[in-house]
Amino acid sequence: MTLIKSISGIRGTIGGPTGDTLNPLDIVKFTTAYATFIGGKKIVVGRDGRISGLMVRNVVVGTLMGMGYDVIDIGYATTPTTELAVRMSGADGGIIITASHNPRQWNALKLLNREGEFLTAKDGAEVLRMAEAENFQYAEVDQLGTCTIDDSFDQRHIDSVLQLKLVDREAISKRKFRVCADTINSVGGIILPKLFQQLGVEYEILNGECTGDFAHNPEPLEKNLHGIMDRMRQGGFDLGIVVDPDVDRLAFICEDGTMFGEEYTLVSVADYVLSHTPGNTVSNLSSTRALRDVTKQHGGEYTAAAVGEVNVTTKMKEVGAVIGGEGNGGVIYPESHYGRDALVGIALFLSSLAQKGCTASELRSTFPDYQIAKNRIDLTPETDVDAILVKVKEMFAKDNSAQVNDIDGVKIDFPDRWVHLRKSNTEPIIRVYSEAQTMEQADDLGKQLMQVVYNMQ
Repeated sequence: MTLIKSISGIRGTIGGPTGDTLNPLDIVKFTTAYATFIGGKKIVVGRDGRISGLMVRNVVVGTLMGMGYDVIDIGYATTPTTELAVRMSGADGGIIITASHNPRQWNALKLLNREGEFLTAKDGAEVLRMAEAENFQYAEVDQLGTCTIDDSFDQRHIDSVLQLKLVDREAISKRKFRVCADTINSVGGIILPKLFQQLGVEYEILNGECTGDFAHNPEPLEKNLHGIMDRMRQGGFDLGIVVDPDVDRLAFICEDGTMFGEEYTLVSVADYVLSHTPGNTVSNLSSTRALRDVTKQHGGEYTAAAVGEVNVTTKMKEVGAVIGGEGNGGVIYPESHYGRDALVGIALFLSSLAQKGCTASELRSTFPDYQIAKNRIDLTPETDVDAILVKVKEMFAKDNSAQVNDIDGVKIDFPDRWVHLRKSNTEPIIRVYSEAQTMEQADDLGKQLMQVVYNMQ
């Protein structure tokens, strides 16, 4: 069993001893620390469809009321819906009960500020410190908070998407798209049908019951998506759409049943946005180079950020990016809000397909083609990972053919490929991501760097 405490929240498996799992006592402690830190009077709570969601929700809401907060409980809700609900309701913060793409036995608390955005690293660290200190003050009986159920935010989220200038509802409706969507038995099965109906899109939903009993591994990777890929190969659909349990990650499948490519979700949406509103873009260091290429084609500047959504959004604000996100299928469109949002991504992607009058596979063929290999180096807990990464940086700093970036691990950028070494925050490993024009070249580059590390030990 596992309990992981980090600056982005607390997550773990359900059941087991305190201090080592996501259990009611630890949930109370962490929620109290957050409520103490955030200040104010009103907090939004939303949850995905996980089996443990109701239990966690009850503990979180009760604790917040015990702290004197008025809770707006929006029930089953996507992560971006909850983020928008904080802003729309004028709340002081929000708690999202979701473990994102983790398996069914996991759950987590993700913490939002009054802008509906994730806490900064500094603020998250302070919440962790307060949780460990356990110096809490609860409300007297006459100052206890209230709980209001509000199920209006799904529609308010959809309304905000439909009102975006670059969402071409007329073109989408005229195209008469037919889509197949896998919503992995979570909240996507509730909100996506409503979005499709209001866009004039015919749809079929796979795994649409919001039971939390996921039909397959919930991470939207090709190896987990054989069901919808087989359904697409039977014909009759223009596009396959896959979301994770909290609907902030998005992957597409072409009309012929082939993967559009998770990394190319952001690339394709960015290409559409940049064609109408030229500007800058941001993604994290482990995302495909194709976004940089597309950005330059449109006359903009691309900037890489450290891995993590809050790092990407911070950099986007610094450089005034018009679009950004992460290569895991996360689209962040500031015109809507600073958070990964699959609904926004779907509406913009369909707008692009409709305006171009092409198929998904034809659109995919217009972008630079890269392949990313993902490897890992397993180390002992005693290994000084930081020292190893410093040595790697020094080794390649002398190579005139490479650019070295050390804002998050070490990324070595060659003219036609790159490799990124980054230590895990939760286990003694180094993640090794590498990209080139073929998978073989990418994998070879990654393994060359892995051997470099092995030789250092």
